[in-house]
Amino acid sequence: MFTDVAVVILAAGLGTRMKSTKAKVLHKLLDKPMVMYVVETAMQVAGQNVILVVGNQAEKIKEVVAKQAYLMYALQEEQLGTGHAVLCALPHIPSHIKEVVILCGDVPLIRAATVIDLVNDHITENRDVSLLAVDIQDPCGYGRIIFDHNHQLCGIVEESEATDEQKRIKRINSGIYCIKKDFLAVALPGIGSDNVQGEIYLTDIIEIGYTQNRSIGVKIGSDPSEVLGINTTQELHRVETIMKERMRIIT
Repeated sequence: MFTDVAVVILAAGLGTRMKSTKAKVLHKLLDKPMVMYVVETAMQVAGQNVILVVGNQAEKIKEVVAKQAYLMYALQEEQLGTGHAVLCALPHIPSHIKEVVILCGDVPLIRAATVIDLVNDHITENRDVSLLAVDIQDPCGYGRIIFDHNHQLCGIVEESEATDEQKRIKRINSGIYCIKKDFLAVALPGIGSDNVQGEIYLTDIIEIGYTQNRSIGVKIGSDPSEVLGINTTQELHRVETIMKERMRIIT
């Protein structure tokens, strides 16, 4: 457990594709709300230095989580993108924190060991930004990792913005980052919303770091299933099947 690392969990989304009135992160996997798997992972990494960003059904989410964990909360009143969500969390990050990990409340398979490896790699390489990436055969729907001619990470392009050539890239962004708090505070206000969705993408922090000659890099995860996100009931069932298989292997 790190004492100078905080974890921000993004859990403010509407989850309209679930076709349910229940907040997406409260949908259950093996009788436990999916967000609690992420909360438990975060606490193994950072103890109580965990900030949950809530928005849709904020009070209900806080009520459910508070029964099992003591966290800090940040309110994202309008869902204006991942960058905006982290910006809402920034004032709640304790002053002694040096590194900030970003996790997603709808990615419940991520293991604490994987996050710890990301943080250790980030600190060892003295980076300003490190992101967790994985290689998958079908990258449809994910942001693609872009490298320059020197094999230096230079950006992430979202599916909706990608060219046909970029869509063929199989190395994708997991949405999981480790970022120096000082750089985060400087870079976040500079992220614009000039894109198809009109949102503030946290992914743009990579391009900002690249143009400022900051130290940025990628940690490649070994298990692509860890970064599976849940947006539909079909994806919920898929992740639950993987969880059951994990438990079968452990027992």
